[in-house]
Amino acid sequence: MEDPQDYLNVIYKTVPEVVRESNVAPSDIIGIAIDFTACTVVSVDKDNVPLCFYEEYRNNPHSWVKLCKHHAAQKYADQINELAHSNKEEWITRYGGKISSEWLFPKILQVLVEDETMYDATDNYLEATDWVASQLTGNIIRNTCTLGYKAMHHHLEGFPKDSFFKQLHPKFETVIKDKIKGEIKSIGDSAGTLTPFMAEKLGLFTDTVVAVGNVDAHVSAPAVNVVEPGSMLMIMGTSTCDILLGDKEVNVPGICGVVHDGVIPGYFGYESGQSAVGDIFAWFTENYLNEDIVKEAKHRDISVHQLLEEKTSSLSVGESGLLALDWHGGNRSILVDADVQGMILGLTLHTKPEEIYRALIESTAFGKRIIIENYKDHGVPINKLFVCGGLPNKNKLLMQIYADVLNIEISIADSLQTPALGSAIYAALAAKEQGGYSTILEASSKMSKVKKETFKPIKENVEQYSKLFQEFQILHNYFGIENVVMKRLKKNFSKEK
Repeated sequence: MEDPQDYLNVIYKTVPEVVRESNVAPSDIIGIAIDFTACTVVSVDKDNVPLCFYEEYRNNPHSWVKLCKHHAAQKYADQINELAHSNKEEWITRYGGKISSEWLFPKILQVLVEDETMYDATDNYLEATDWVASQLTGNIIRNTCTLGYKAMHHHLEGFPKDSFFKQLHPKFETVIKDKIKGEIKSIGDSAGTLTPFMAEKLGLFTDTVVAVGNVDAHVSAPAVNVVEPGSMLMIMGTSTCDILLGDKEVNVPGICGVVHDGVIPGYFGYESGQSAVGDIFAWFTENYLNEDIVKEAKHRDISVHQLLEEKTSSLSVGESGLLALDWHGGNRSILVDADVQGMILGLTLHTKPEEIYRALIESTAFGKRIIIENYKDHGVPINKLFVCGGLPNKNKLLMQIYADVLNIEISIADSLQTPALGSAIYAALAAKEQGGYSTILEASSKMSKVKKETFKPIKENVEQYSKLFQEFQILHNYFGIENVVMKRLKKNFSKEK
């Protein structure tokens, strides 16, 4: 279980250390900002204290933080989706036709159905990013990013109607009024300034501005100068989140949402993603490598990933005869289905570890192409592609495969802490009256960092991968839509039900 007190303890320790090590005068720090994974939900009482802080609730799992990858609310997400389509609710189309089990209202509905007493004890359900910001300022502010992407909120229409929530559960009719409290502000706005307690605790001043909370993926966009329509950012790590900017609102099936002021103020931000990417590579190397690979890597004092990248580089496109589906953590986009599973096709008695490794990399690139072509098919152009996160800086072969599969030049962030840089940019924007930047475009142009080196598609690889992608599409549609054998196996036989 994750303790929200840890979030504060990290701030208490980290901020003073950073100030001390940077030799920046506290009086020169005009703004700070928080970004966080989402949807990460904190249940609080009327005093904004997390319920898990109280002894009477500490043994109740529903009192603790529900993390972004919490999937136990899947059946409640299914109920919301089914009702939305039955009612022909317009808002569901903004989320690709499905909302995720990871989002706010499925998680709250789970608590209401499974533990009504805990639901009644909760005065407010807050995103962790907003809760941390509230601890810094004393103000409960909800940000447009998490509200739009994770809480079914529209900048013009607001939340779904109370009557919709009532159809899910009688007590859910008043969930917005009773459990979703706080002023709504756009990302880049000020949430307030540091309280005297926080200023003393952090070694800063009470006039230090705190930006409205944001999401770790979305906040990265201005850090790589993704600030104009047609630019797409892939945040690659254990999973991948895609952020795409547009100048109009288009309903695209299978995405995570389209939100005005969701990424860059003034534009529509489209979100999609893959539930597992780096996690897939780690799963394979931790469980399925033979002893020779491990010994060789150790002897050469390199990681097994470096060794596999080296061995994989000598393989030509399609040489192994393998094709994989990247659903080891379910499918976020465009199927929006946590119950589908990964697959490797074409294994023989002669298949080598590096061949499987390459097939897994290719599967994530093919999954990304499914997402990108889905956007283009529905009138949302993608002209520029950027990437940040840990993976791009560790594996050049990975990025070359992506460039070849997607047939687009890829630019790389020149920062290993892109979300932190993005938060700093938004802090500078929120503190505009204290000497910060007046617009996000100005802040990004001054503070973003992108490497000069790019990855360009190799023509012959592009042609071969286009042929392989056609086969991937067949597998994707067959096992993801036409034949639900993966779901039957999981439901009837798997221990991971």
